[in-house]
Amino acid sequence: MNNIELTVPVVFGLEAITANEIRGLGYETSLVEDGRVSFKCDLQGICRANINLRTGERVLLKIGEFRAVTFDELFEGTKALAWEQWISKDGQFPVKGHSIKSALFSIPDCQSIIKRAIVERLKTVYKTDWFEETGAKYQVQFAIRKDVVVMYIDTSGESLHKRGYRESGAIAPLRETLAAAMVNLSRWRGDRPFLDPMCGSGTIAIEAAMVAAGIAPGSRRHFSCEKWQQMPAELFKQERLCAKDGEKKQISTVIMASDISSASVEMAMENAKNARVAEFIEFKCSPMENLTPFTEKGAIICNPPYGERLLDVKTCERLYSLMGRKFAQYENAGKYIITSYEKFEALFGKNADKKRKIYNGMIKCNLYQYYK
Repeated sequence: MNNIELTVPVVFGLEAITANEIRGLGYETSLVEDGRVSFKCDLQGICRANINLRTGERVLLKIGEFRAVTFDELFEGTKALAWEQWISKDGQFPVKGHSIKSALFSIPDCQSIIKRAIVERLKTVYKTDWFEETGAKYQVQFAIRKDVVVMYIDTSGESLHKRGYRESGAIAPLRETLAAAMVNLSRWRGDRPFLDPMCGSGTIAIEAAMVAAGIAPGSRRHFSCEKWQQMPAELFKQERLCAKDGEKKQISTVIMASDISSASVEMAMENAKNARVAEFIEFKCSPMENLTPFTEKGAIICNPPYGERLLDVKTCERLYSLMGRKFAQYENAGKYIITSYEKFEALFGKNADKKRKIYNGMIKCNLYQYYK
């Protein structure tokens, strides 16, 4: 199958990064807008995107779109789409989705109508009145925005941020895709020293190590579309072999990760082992003020407490002031710090060269970027 249209949902603020990733895989993006990036490809592209994208949340197969302001229009528009091209006779096809600024706002009603419309379409094609739904899963997703309905089938299954290495997380872990985006924005590529002085569960350092070692984030997990009858197993096998060929056994620099909590450091070390990058990271249990600055043009990337889920605001304010004094000793290092605290720059003692608005879960944050 050629000319397949895929949509990759992303964390708000990371669209341009994901678009560049997609272009790096050899595909031209057709749409880049708030929260999603789209491109066209063949079946191989579905495999390639799922295995290699570091900052996308999942890979959705677009079935079609239409306008609907009534439930009748929603039913007829859904029924008119060629679901049989993908959903097999025994396939499972649960429905979920969302609606924003649209006449059709009841999600349960939309789910029920879309499900019924797909059933009616498939009944005609497969000449049956009953579907067992015992086979592969084809998760149907709908997005209704300003009365425009877009229909997808999810190819990924679990979200792409679930790499599989983080069996246990800290109290407020950073999503892996966001950590990978921070590494990307720092322009660190494994050729300079790297430090996360508040590593928590180790996500930022692990994502950095995976970049440096050329490890594709999805190379060691599976995706729902692998069970589809339309997806030749050979395609995923080829992409995994290609990803494995790109891995490095050694990297040319040191990745340092520390935390004041010994439990967090132990957790981070275990996660790094699961990700098979433990040999590339030096973990240390240490308060930030005890760290020895490096003089090279390295990178410091961290996710300090915001005073929302960890620590109280006053403690965070003292921490940010300490960060400003300590980070100043790393004169040649770029600093990349994510926080929701609006007065961070005043406490840190220096205005950022650039601020980028990003959502960490439901928390609106800024990524403060200090280039030198």
